[in-house]
Amino acid sequence: MSTITATDDALVPETATTTDASGGVLRVTQGRVVRSEAIKFRSVRSNLIGLAAAGTALVLLGMLFSSLAGSDRPAGPPTLGGTASLTLGFAGMDLSQVVIGVIAAVFVAGEYATGLIRTMFAAVAGRLPVLRAKALVMGGTTWVVMTIASFVTFFATQAVYAGSGATYSLTDPGVLRSVIGGGIYGAGVALIGVALGFLLRSTAAAIGTLVGLLMIAPVLVSLLPGSLGDTLSKIMPSSAGQAFRSVSESSDLLSPSAGFAVFACWVIGLLVAAGWSLRHRDA
Repeated sequence: MSTITATDDALVPETATTTDASGGVLRVTQGRVVRSEAIKFRSVRSNLIGLAAAGTALVLLGMLFSSLAGSDRPAGPPTLGGTASLTLGFAGMDLSQVVIGVIAAVFVAGEYATGLIRTMFAAVAGRLPVLRAKALVMGGTTWVVMTIASFVTFFATQAVYAGSGATYSLTDPGVLRSVIGGGIYGAGVALIGVALGFLLRSTAAAIGTLVGLLMIAPVLVSLLPGSLGDTLSKIMPSSAGQAFRSVSESSDLLSPSAGFAVFACWVIGLLVAAGWSLRHRDA
């Protein structure tokens, strides 16, 4: 059983101790909190299946679209990857990001529904260590899965591409950054889902907000008149992520470096807001 010496959950987790099977006293550290969250994550089979499905969807959809590309398909304006073959190859990210975001939101908000999150807060004697642990587990695991999936997608889709556009290798300018960006973007979406889970504390609300932020809001803001719509559309999370996953720059997107900075601001800003909420709201 746990012995909590802190009276304020804002205190650091080292103020909490627990006993092991032999009666020895163990200090609750951030590392142990991370390990406990990792055990919880992999203990739920749907989490592992969902992440595997997100990576598989990226690969299979990319191969499908690439293999069905018509020989007369124009390269079109620079979008993802800046070329037709890379654009089609990573088209499955639209589905993968939704799967990732849902898993992350449920990973947090689901514990509010069952009350397990309150037990975790009491055991750790703090809330921010739990936020950091969930973010590290969810973000890190997603980054590994989606980085591997991005490399597999690149090689597979370039091999089966049936269009008239050129195919590329990792040594071509900007291509490696684009492929690595797939893993970074997936991890960022996972962190956004974690943050929304803590902020909204409702699975349905967190999922709905995430889908709206990533897929619906960019379309709506683009309908605004004048330069306002163009500017807001560029700084939406999905558009910013698309910018740093692009090989070449486009007038419809930010530059790769600016896109990465904006996307990072979204992720960090939402995590900071979630941390503030944890410190100032009841569980």
